Amino acid sequence: MEAPPGIGVTTMVKHWRPDSWRAKPIQQVPAYADTAALEAVEARLSSYPPLVFAGEARKLKKGLAAVARGEAFLLQGGDCAESFAEHHPDNIRDFFRVFLQMAVVLTFAGAMPVVKVGRIAGQFAKPRSAPNETIDGVELPSYRGDIINDIAFTPEGRHPDPNRLEMAYRQSAATLNLLRAFAQGGYANLEHVHQWMLGFVKDSPQGHHYQEIADRISESMAFMRACGIDPDTTPSLRTTDFFTSHEALLLGFEQAMTRVDSTTGDWYATSGHMLWIGDRTRQPDHAHVEYMRGVKNPIGLKCGPSLTPDGLIELIDLLNPDNEPGRLTLICRFGANKVFDHLPQLIRAVEREGRSVVWSSDPMHGNTIKAATGYKTRPFDLILREVKNFFDVHKAEGTHPGGIHIEMTGKNVTECTGGARAITDEDLSDRYHTHCDPRLNADQALELAFLVAQLLKASRVGEVRKIAAVAGL
Repeated sequence: MEAPPGIGVTTMVKHWRPDSWRAKPIQQVPAYADTAALEAVEARLSSYPPLVFAGEARKLKKGLAAVARGEAFLLQGGDCAESFAEHHPDNIRDFFRVFLQMAVVLTFAGAMPVVKVGRIAGQFAKPRSAPNETIDGVELPSYRGDIINDIAFTPEGRHPDPNRLEMAYRQSAATLNLLRAFAQGGYANLEHVHQWMLGFVKDSPQGHHYQEIADRISESMAFMRACGIDPDTTPSLRTTDFFTSHEALLLGFEQAMTRVDSTTGDWYATSGHMLWIGDRTRQPDHAHVEYMRGVKNPIGLKCGPSLTPDGLIELIDLLNPDNEPGRLTLICRFGANKVFDHLPQLIRAVEREGRSVVWSSDPMHGNTIKAATGYKTRPFDLILREVKNFFDVHKAEGTHPGGIHIEMTGKNVTECTGGARAITDEDLSDRYHTHCDPRLNADQALELAFLVAQLLKASRVGEVRKIAAVAGL
């Protein structure tokens, strides 16, 4: 395959090293007081076992290639920022349980596989709009995630601590161990997931809106059992593939976890199956793009309102010069009222240049507001509207709305307003537990899945009708 104009693929590969990002300008990095201690921690991390493996990353890339072709759907979600204090097996279990329920609903409605990617086992670092924050006249460094400093507003807590990198590694390893057990050990049994989903429909104040899909899934499963297809006879019905992802923000940690795959000789980030570049760190000549262009994992790119069509094509050429299907996911985060202003022109540029990408909607980050009660929140109706607008634009452009990317938890927190249980501004203080940005709670996440399922079903029906019309049927 030819390299894009002005870019030589061989030159790009030849001049990349896991540490070549250090020669580039960089945004969103903490200022460590003791650089020698930081280097010592990074050196130890480089000798630790990988958290994920190259073969797993390639399997995810294959699934994402199917999404890029319009043959699958991406469900990506999880915590805004994982915390050390809330690392408990029940929290991991509850998240995984809700995530599986969402995936089953989307699989059935879309009549296609759902690629399951969690924001978990590595989502510790967070970009911030300002390096410092002031409370009651006291100015301290901003909280940047537990891998860097502490949420406690004290000089000691906000001091970047290199030892937190090792703590994040160990928590990620423990989380991955439990997730692998859940995914392959029987907890993902389709029969169990379906019963959990029926419980949600029964208890939801708006459950009658979702009853039709739930009933059809029940009928399909009863038919399969009658045909002798059940979890006891079909292993794929009691296990699932589940992958991890996080924003590659702290590049010293990522470099330490970058390893050569012994079977291919390629470099892989072994901190997670999929990494993404944030909207604040996607400068084409800066460190984060430099690091990400060299690893062979599937990667994501956050696309906000400031990204131009030409700027997007430049980044695609840098990050996926071979135009490899499944390599690059474009995670669009505009805000519900800005989707029609920005998404169509990006899609047209990508289609014009013949680039293979996965289009995914992040309906969370562009819809953050401050409630009258002082809490940062995200109205559920705006989240849903952004997803619907995302689907509408893709329908108009004739392209595949490939996935959703959400911040969510398996707990019934009160951080986003609205939803079937109508959380109000006054309710936010009840269970506002996030360390950073507001997340959908378990009920809201499942409600969103049912609503997206309806969009997927409508999209699928429209595609069938279009094919029938072309065939003269």
